[in-house]
Amino acid sequence: MNTNDKNHNLSVELGKIHLRNPTMLASGILGISQSIFERLYHENIGGIVTKSISVNPMKGYPNPTVIPLGGGSYLNAVGLSNPGVNAFSKELSQNKTIPIIISLVGSSEKEFSKMVKIFDTLNILGYEINLSCPHVSKMGMEVGDDPEAVNKIVKTVRMNTTNPISVKVGVGSIDVVELARVALDAGANMITAINTLRAMSIDVETMMPILSNRIGGLSGNAIKPIGIRCVYEISKKLEAPVIGCGGVSSWKDVIEYMIAGASAVQIGSVLGSTGPRIFNQITKELKNYVEKKGLRNISEIIGIAHKY
Repeated sequence: MNTNDKNHNLSVELGKIHLRNPTMLASGILGISQSIFERLYHENIGGIVTKSISVNPMKGYPNPTVIPLGGGSYLNAVGLSNPGVNAFSKELSQNKTIPIIISLVGSSEKEFSKMVKIFDTLNILGYEINLSCPHVSKMGMEVGDDPEAVNKIVKTVRMNTTNPISVKVGVGSIDVVELARVALDAGANMITAINTLRAMSIDVETMMPILSNRIGGLSGNAIKPIGIRCVYEISKKLEAPVIGCGGVSSWKDVIEYMIAGASAVQIGSVLGSTGPRIFNQITKELKNYVEKKGLRNISEIIGIAHKY
């Protein structure tokens, strides 16, 4: 899949994955339609991560599932709603040129094995294993907080594909660097950091939790400093590409993540207020930054903060 274009000075490498620029769609946002993927690609996005897909269709939770908190932050408990592996593989069957990474979620090695065998027949870049959703039992943070389960799942996916694998880690009871180390030792090629954080909101008038699931995941601007810290620590201590995620709403956020050590950066919550045009806008501003700094390629800034 050739994604080279005029933005060559923004191109980045994630092992075997080449992206025309470091911006990516974060999983969970606009992620189940080939037509939407094509629209995003025309907005100059570097790569697309789909919604997390499970073996069987999942309905998710009843409304309310998303709460805007102000200041560019959100609380959500959608429940990993998705059409399941068979329907989604049909949706992507005609993909030719869109750089797609499929997010996978499951509760056992067997489920991941089945999905990978189906998706590996498609024209995709690779996989992101979601082991850190904070509000879905038996297939989210419960799995990510169990190093043995992480090891088994990643090894199973590795045995069934030669495509690149990223593991999406969150902030749970296990140190994020050690969790990333387990994933890489088991066969992952890179790490995505971080997922949403377990959080809650209560209505003071009704005195009831606002989300139907009560507990949700905090995303947006509020978690960016935590994401930056995790990317910095993982990339400083481990030899593998890291994809930054959490609270990205401007080109400056992308640059900050890359200076911390990210090779690419995912963008999600801000789409709720800006729409897909944010990708084209950020890409233009990244190009201006590279030219202003006199860089040959944006990848020159990756991990610069480690020097200080």
